[in-house]
Amino acid sequence: MVPKEDHQYIGIIQLLHHFGWTWIGIFAVDNNNGENFLEKMQSLLSENGICSSFIERLPQLVHLEDFPEVYHKISIISINLMNSKANAFLVYGESWAIMWLRTVTFLADPETKEMALFRKVWIMTAQIDFILSGFQITWDLKMFHGAISFTVHSRAVVGFKEFLQTVNPLSDNRNGFLQEVWEQSFDCSFPKSELQKMQSRKCTGEMKLEDLPAPVFEMEMIGQSYSIYNAVYAVAHALQGLLILEFNRKKTKMDKKPDFLNLQAWQLHSFLQGISFNNSVGERVFPNEKGKATGGFDITNLITFPNRSFQRVRVGKLDLQAPKGKELLIDEDVIVWNPAFNQVLPLSRCNDPCFPASWKKGIEGDQFCCYACVPCPEGKISNQNDMDDCFECSEDQYPNKEKNGCILKVMVFLTFEETLGIGLASAALCFFFLTTWILGTFIKHRDTPIVKANNRFLTYTLLVSLLLCFLSSLFFLSHPGKVICLLRQSMFGITFSVAISSVLAKTITVVVAFMATKPGSQMRKWVGKRLAFCTVLSCSLFQVLICIIWLSTSPPFPELDMFSKLQEIILQCNEGSAFFFYCVLGYMGILAIASFFLAFLARKLPDSFNEAKFITFSMLAFCSVWISFFPAYLSTKGKAMVAVEIFSILSSSAALLGCIFFPKCYIIVFRPDLNHREQLTKRN
Repeated sequence: MVPKEDHQYIGIIQLLHHFGWTWIGIFAVDNNNGENFLEKMQSLLSENGICSSFIERLPQLVHLEDFPEVYHKISIISINLMNSKANAFLVYGESWAIMWLRTVTFLADPETKEMALFRKVWIMTAQIDFILSGFQITWDLKMFHGAISFTVHSRAVVGFKEFLQTVNPLSDNRNGFLQEVWEQSFDCSFPKSELQKMQSRKCTGEMKLEDLPAPVFEMEMIGQSYSIYNAVYAVAHALQGLLILEFNRKKTKMDKKPDFLNLQAWQLHSFLQGISFNNSVGERVFPNEKGKATGGFDITNLITFPNRSFQRVRVGKLDLQAPKGKELLIDEDVIVWNPAFNQVLPLSRCNDPCFPASWKKGIEGDQFCCYACVPCPEGKISNQNDMDDCFECSEDQYPNKEKNGCILKVMVFLTFEETLGIGLASAALCFFFLTTWILGTFIKHRDTPIVKANNRFLTYTLLVSLLLCFLSSLFFLSHPGKVICLLRQSMFGITFSVAISSVLAKTITVVVAFMATKPGSQMRKWVGKRLAFCTVLSCSLFQVLICIIWLSTSPPFPELDMFSKLQEIILQCNEGSAFFFYCVLGYMGILAIASFFLAFLARKLPDSFNEAKFITFSMLAFCSVWISFFPAYLSTKGKAMVAVEIFSILSSSAALLGCIFFPKCYIIVFRPDLNHREQLTKRN
């Protein structure tokens, strides 16, 4: 009827884990049972991350001739009690274990024991009784105040205490056991012929068990008594079943009074295996499929009092029927700790815990429960005590300054709302309106010589393409969605290609026009809109073809860059194919270099037909911007990368606008007197 002892070991491990006690001292009785306990417990402790500060074996029998050895043993135990960092002590044994420990503390140095001894939590196994005898009866148990004990499950049986109050060995002279209990408990003796000459206190009928302090005799039904109580009733139920079976069998066969004198004890076995009944306190008593008790263990808290009595308070239980890992149930709020802890949960560790922002590193030569605390490296955190290692935050988070938590990264992209975006958007709109004004001016004065002399078709085409170039920069300030990512690079590439093709056509027109003025020249048939139109159309269509292939094979798409910035998630457009992206830029570069080369060669042609000087400066500025663009673009990330491209678009477009059109606008608006054919035909 007593649960298997090994079940306690599970409860001890779970109890230590529940309170976080990883550094404990162990006392065990020095016999075979104690050695078996240590062998099993040490293995379980190691498997569950718990270490033993020390292990002491407590002798069972002490002989006077061994007193020097015993005193040495007491000194060692006393030193471990006083100096160990462990605040939780596990004790395995019987009543002798308590007597030994009490003796050790009694002989300890008075100056240190009050400070060190009582800051301990004692964990007792179910085999231990808090019983003092002999000269120890007058000692108190306050050092065990707040102890946690495993006890065999029990319930208060009605009438048990009243029964103990009526027990008296004088009324039952035949019960020698009661006389021995009386003599040991009350330190008295009953009249015996062989002891007539000895002077001793006599046992009287006025002595009652309820007057004894708890360390001498407990009036409550403890686990062992409850198990015996259930065992007696189990045998009684089994015997009743056997008698009924025998009675019915004999009555059926012989029809005479059955004879029960020949019944054997072994015949009760089958009845005991299947026994099941409710005892007097309403608990169901039945063995499991292996014939073992199912009652489990109670977890009790020991509360001592100045009058040497104590009280066991049930604070939990070890339920053997519960799922694995959840056998222990404990109400921590009910537990009364030793006053030295000020009712704060005691700690029992080899060293202080490693707090968040650090991790525990083993110390060579020490047990694994002892370790050093090492700060987390950059980019990693720990958010709990005693972590084995630091870890990185998830992709969308970054470590805080304290390295004990993660902060959600902010999603960023270049927008109209921020200062940089406002500045770039304002610049784009200013240039757009300026270009619109220039286009309007040229349309208004379309019949003037200076507008006619520079090919109105190419002028209008170039100005319209520059308008679109300035507007295309606004795509880079928009939310990088699927449509925006598809459009912005292709729009920018095509509009710029039209603009540079127009500049190239202007340069070719200047050269052809000059060559056509020579007598007998065959170039006159190329002078006019047809050459300019073919140049612009063919050069622009080639760029359109590149963009179509790009968008159909590996189009740009929005993506989240988690790693470029520590505290930010960059929402950006992935260009899909870097090859096609650089093909678009490279093709514009080829057009610009061709324009620059032709314009440079034609820069000294007569002024009446010559835009080559202005085109040379504009292409020089354009090429300078985009040559600088590549290292700046490749060395930046996120919003800065987008800003670099917008700046390059605006500055190169503004260079074309300023170098080619500002001188003409100056003449049209501010010097109309120079806008005459006679003035334009003058040579330098």
